[in-house]
Amino acid sequence: MAVADQVPTDSGFPAKTDGAVVIADIDLAGKTAIVTGGYSGIGLETVRALAAKGVKVVVPVRSPEKAADALGGIDGDVASAPMDLGDLASVRRFANEMTRALDRLDLLINNAGIMANPETRVGPGWESQFGTNHMGHFALTLGLMPLIEKTPGARVVALSSTAHKISDIRWDDIQFESGEYDKWQAYGQAKTANALFANALNRRMRDAGGLAFAVHPGGIFTPLQRHLPHEEQVALGWLNEDGSPSELAKAGFKTPEQGCSTTLWAATSPKLDGKPGVYCEDCDIAAPTDPENPMARYRGVDAHACSDESAERLWAVSEGLLAEV
Repeated sequence: MAVADQVPTDSGFPAKTDGAVVIADIDLAGKTAIVTGGYSGIGLETVRALAAKGVKVVVPVRSPEKAADALGGIDGDVASAPMDLGDLASVRRFANEMTRALDRLDLLINNAGIMANPETRVGPGWESQFGTNHMGHFALTLGLMPLIEKTPGARVVALSSTAHKISDIRWDDIQFESGEYDKWQAYGQAKTANALFANALNRRMRDAGGLAFAVHPGGIFTPLQRHLPHEEQVALGWLNEDGSPSELAKAGFKTPEQGCSTTLWAATSPKLDGKPGVYCEDCDIAAPTDPENPMARYRGVDAHACSDESAERLWAVSEGLLAEV
């Protein structure tokens, strides 16, 4: 695929549609899903909506106590198992456990992530946002491929972000080993990596009939902002000085229930059949970024996040990094 493949479908769902509405007419009974980050924010609402439709949902959890509190009130078949995306041994244990315990995996929703945190390292010294948001999910997906490949029509959804516009992959210094760490550049690179991952994964799912998509869920107040001080959120235009949502946030931000809608649309919509690897936003395929649009920073997808060549290059780099651990 390429940026030219980014053609909206006129899905019929407005940007601020609740996720449950998006899947109201989709038959999901008997399907199985894994949702990372499924016990807070939009991940929790994704789990709630899927479980209500009869999907068996497994949530990998880093904090079992917090997960039990969050998931305990959901009606449906929801289970959890320990996993930390920043700990590859735990990722591999989880994938192996799921491969033994499940007989199918219809939906893998790589929802979890961290944003704009202070410089930290995970795994063998990887920059934490790239290591958690991309490499952790890369390792998880590879570990689950036996399940994905044997499930007809399986879909993988990778949560990206409009922040992909901040940075392409820093091919010469992915881990910020020589350059000065910039938390937003690191986040932008990780979100570009998520989009490129979906692109490359499609070619590896093609023979089994599966599909993968990247999703920008929109602006939502969730625990994702936990590393941003109040002053920075004011400077970004998200909050007023008194801590209330700004007019910009009121107009553009979504509720968590609305924030899961594009994920659920990408996971289930028949309008995406035959459209592998596209980047979606606002319950539809995103159009290419229009530089003349004053909202270009927040709308559309940049060409660097849709490049087949970059996607394959990142896949090779990621395989090499995993091989070293």
